[in-house]
Amino acid sequence: MKITVIHGQSHKGSTYNIAKQLCDKLGGEVTEFFLPEDFNCFCVGCTACFTDETKCPHYEKLNPITKAMDEADVIILTSPVYVMHTTGAMKAFLDHYGYRFFVHRPEEKMFTKQAVCISTAAGAGMKSTIKDMADSTFFWGIAKTYKLGVAVMETRWEMVKPKIKRKIDKNTTSLAKKISRKVGKIHPDIKTKCIFTVMAMMQKNGFNPADKEYWIEKGWTKGKRPWK
Repeated sequence: MKITVIHGQSHKGSTYNIAKQLCDKLGGEVTEFFLPEDFNCFCVGCTACFTDETKCPHYEKLNPITKAMDEADVIILTSPVYVMHTTGAMKAFLDHYGYRFFVHRPEEKMFTKQAVCISTAAGAGMKSTIKDMADSTFFWGIAKTYKLGVAVMETRWEMVKPKIKRKIDKNTTSLAKKISRKVGKIHPDIKTKCIFTVMAMMQKNGFNPADKEYWIEKGWTKGKRPWK
């Protein structure tokens, strides 16, 4: 099993430790990236990626992370709550993948992957923070996204109460079992399949030549699908 983790922060606090706990239970080969340390660029809105992603001014710097995600069986995105949402670094990172949304050129490997979105806070905001990340994993076409939000009630992992840590341990154990059982056997749900079908019909006469050619080349406009 190959796991790629993109951390929305560079410090190793509660969110990091929960992700590490999950990775340890999953086993396999883990590749980690820390934002903004490993990628610190803001999308400049040039729209170059919508015709050719290699023309993005940040393509070379982003490519190692893209490659790691494409090669992974499981993608884990993490972010502590920053003012009720994901970190700026995570948002800036996700902004660079608009070209991979259903409506443009989704990467076919995503349709057989699993993802996990993890968020922590001393209080509230995990739901909206996870949504910030899960919106992208869904529109990338990832077959299954799990959501793990935890109110740790502290600002430091070392200070989190034993009772809360026991609950986290139970949840990560359960989640690891679910993910492990489905590696190599996952299929998109009906919502993903329906949206994909609608996009396939639209791309027959797509307004963006790059997208249209991509879908036609894949055979998706003629009934072929990126899952078995």
